[in-house]
Amino acid sequence: MPPKMQHRQRDTVTKTDLPSVDQYIASQPGAAQRALKRVRSTIRNAVPGAEEVISYKIPAYKLHGRPLLYFAGWKSHYSLYPATSRVVAAFKDDLAPYEVRTSTIRFPLSRSVPVKLIERIAKFRAKEVAEREKAKAVPRKR
Repeated sequence: MPPKMQHRQRDTVTKTDLPSVDQYIASQPGAAQRALKRVRSTIRNAVPGAEEVISYKIPAYKLHGRPLLYFAGWKSHYSLYPATSRVVAAFKDDLAPYEVRTSTIRFPLSRSVPVKLIERIAKFRAKEVAEREKAKAVPRKR
């Protein structure tokens, strides 16, 4: 689950049990809708084989059945999850202008969507998932 969503209730846009990403985005305020549509199309273009789902009541993408990325709209920002330690290290300089903590990257709604950065993060996460999948497929020596 994207971390600590429960304790940020004061900053949330109402989350409900919406069955599709289209409905989730449509339930957000206008500024968030525009940003989330850009995030969605960026992830879909970067990792076209990823499956789009709702998980933990927010949009998510899975690759080979494994979680790839989640995103969510909030009152004054949108977030991308998970910001693994490898993601944070690989994109340290690019992520400097944004708030990054506890596997969450927060992008303010007041700024344009960093499409190229999100694209690179999505591709990086796809490689992480593929590497983890490949490692699990290799039989261990006894």
